[in-house]
Amino acid sequence: MDVLYFAWVRERIGLPREKVETTAATVMDLVQELKAREERYEAAFADISALRVALDQELSEFDAPLAGVREVAFFPPMTGG
Repeated sequence: MDVLYFAWVRERIGLPREKVETTAATVMDLVQELKAREERYEAAFADISALRVALDQELSEFDAPLAGVREVAFFPPMTGG
């Protein structure tokens, strides 16, 4: 699946996107797999309460299943004015 990173998540990981082979059942499982890869992922996902996730471009939750998902995007909450 494609995993996209935005804003400071992208800065910490050093990539805007990557293809990930995973057996993760949920978004949280995917986060745990990514955190185990290396320190930069651990830093990016250290506080998931500061993150939002979208599955196939629809806002979702970290306990959402990944079955059939083609794209996961991680980004900080958006502010507007």
